[in-house]
Amino acid sequence: MELLIKGGTVVTATESFVSDVAVDGGKIVAIGKNLPFSADQVVDATGRLVLPGALDAHTHMAMPFGGTVSADSYLSGTRAAVCGGVTTIFDYPVQHKGETILGLVNSKKEILEKDACCDYAFHCCITDLNDGEILDEMEQAVSEGITSFKCFLVYKKEGMMVDDGMLARLLLRAKELGAMINVHAENPDLIDLRTEQYLKEGKTSAWYHYMSRPEFVEAEADKRVVHWASHLDTPVYLVHMADKEGLEACIKAKEEGHEVLIETCPQYLEFTCDVYKREDGRNFVCSPPMKGQESQDALWTALKAGFIDTVATDHCPFQSYEKDWGKDDFTKIPNGCAGVENLYPYMLDAANTGKLSFERVVEVCSTNVAKIFGCENKGAIAVGKDADIVIYDKDKDFTISVDNMHSDYDHTIWEGKKLHGYPVQTYLRGKLVYDNGDYVGTPGMGNFVKRAKRA
Repeated sequence: MELLIKGGTVVTATESFVSDVAVDGGKIVAIGKNLPFSADQVVDATGRLVLPGALDAHTHMAMPFGGTVSADSYLSGTRAAVCGGVTTIFDYPVQHKGETILGLVNSKKEILEKDACCDYAFHCCITDLNDGEILDEMEQAVSEGITSFKCFLVYKKEGMMVDDGMLARLLLRAKELGAMINVHAENPDLIDLRTEQYLKEGKTSAWYHYMSRPEFVEAEADKRVVHWASHLDTPVYLVHMADKEGLEACIKAKEEGHEVLIETCPQYLEFTCDVYKREDGRNFVCSPPMKGQESQDALWTALKAGFIDTVATDHCPFQSYEKDWGKDDFTKIPNGCAGVENLYPYMLDAANTGKLSFERVVEVCSTNVAKIFGCENKGAIAVGKDADIVIYDKDKDFTISVDNMHSDYDHTIWEGKKLHGYPVQTYLRGKLVYDNGDYVGTPGMGNFVKRAKRA
């Protein structure tokens, strides 16, 4: 036996219980009290929680955007992930005109095979159908374990946006193949209209990033996506939900029996649009932006009630000097914030302080992600699953600072956030990769996750 974790409280999406967990060959092989095994490594987890590793369904590592590239490489970003208890990331490589899905994904896999500190999967962003060739290639991509694709309803000027017809074609093709379409929903024409107005009026601070794309601009696109998916009878996954009106439309569709899946992010649960009034407001610029208190309250209510399916990060940090490009013009601020190392600690702190149950956190950060996206060996402390395990100390106090994170960025929107409880160890397929503040793994040990298609 390689590893025996003794006496911890195992947390699943439905229950918690004191148990030992035995690991061999990178898999969980036994769960039970007082397991009669000897092991190469024995860990006493008495008084601590034993959790499945989180799966961050939304990251942008080494992503070209806004005239630069996001600050975390695949090495630093995946290193940060495991140090926060995330053992699998989903990255979003963006296809451009003339590129193929598999050509793009394989170019990223070549880097990750050398650098990945955690396991990884891809949602390929489709921006051009290449005269229909992409619709054909999707079948091969699904057979190779890439079972989700993303559409942007924004970024028209950047050449990344899909129109309603292309969205419909992709939704129908994905359903036919047992795949999923993920959608970034905002209305680009309204954003452009409002941006032009504010710039003419000399209103250029970070506050006008929010004002150019407020609640109703996101909500219209959310409702349009739900409309098409419901009438086409296709599943759809809405990423980084941030507004009340769009959220309510998704919940209504769920209650009517449509498969509308909702992701939100910690930044929308923690911050409101008031951050854009701060002197450093540009550091919080992301799209969609943080919204008002009413939307934040609605997100928490839906999360507690079980309507939100996953919590992910949209991790896409930039350096402070790059954010400063937009000090006097919000349109020049690279959009994105850090989060991959903060996801699980933030959500577990919410459980530790009574906002949610620990089981609900495991559900939205691990189990649901694995189920929705076909990661058959991930997402639970269960016999036969990969031994992606996080040991969590409920009594450990921790204050987030750029100085104790493991990324390559020079600032974080989470600076000074106090957490009660923190991960103390992370195991990736049974191998210790994070230990009490230190990364102790080896870059390149992360594996590509070949995912099952949907039934």
